Amino acid sequence: MKLGLVIDLDTCVGCHACATACKEWNGASAISGPLTDDSPYGADPTGVWFNRVRHYEVGEYPGCKTVNFPMSCLHCEDAACVSVCPTGASYKREDGIVLVDQDRCMGCNLCAWACPYGARELDPASGTMKKCTLCVDRIYDTALPVEEREPACVLACPTHARHFGDFDDPQSKVSKLTAERQGFGLLGELDYKPVNRYLPPRVPPVMAAPAPEAASTGPLSRLIARARAALVG
Repeated sequence: MKLGLVIDLDTCVGCHACATACKEWNGASAISGPLTDDSPYGADPTGVWFNRVRHYEVGEYPGCKTVNFPMSCLHCEDAACVSVCPTGASYKREDGIVLVDQDRCMGCNLCAWACPYGARELDPASGTMKKCTLCVDRIYDTALPVEEREPACVLACPTHARHFGDFDDPQSKVSKLTAERQGFGLLGELDYKPVNRYLPPRVPPVMAAPAPEAASTGPLSRLIARARAALVG
């Protein structure tokens, strides 16, 4: 198995529902919680987050577009964070999920420095490293209905921009979406083989400008002309 996420950059609206749902679920998770906050109601709140949404402006007006870019652990096949960990606290499971054993982590930060995606955060309260677990405690919980055995971020996304599945299965939704939309991984040149894939934004349609004569005879133009005529008269 190779479990991971597909994120549609064309559909993500940057609402941060994925980030807040992740924070809520993992804050009480036995795998890595609690997740501490620093001045949550102050002027500059911060804390430990597994999923963060970044925003970029691309293109030039009028063809510019805001791209909302969620970032979390990509569960790399050849994860640098695992190979540098001196205690073996960072490890990769057979299903492809990269986890941190909280009992073995000594908070040395080596894994965070090795990760080129900034996916790991040191929890100052516990002194241990925290990261996305793909909600491993949800996806294997047989007490939940089958349709709810997905990461919290996937379930919370209002635009269905996030998808979860097995990339080793060519018939899975994530595999098909990746093939159909040319899904890509981040920083492939580093050869860490990130599992998560992003679907690129679609090219916006080109809108033809109205002909000058058409623009001058439209309903709005006629309304303005009548208003001018009334003022002159």
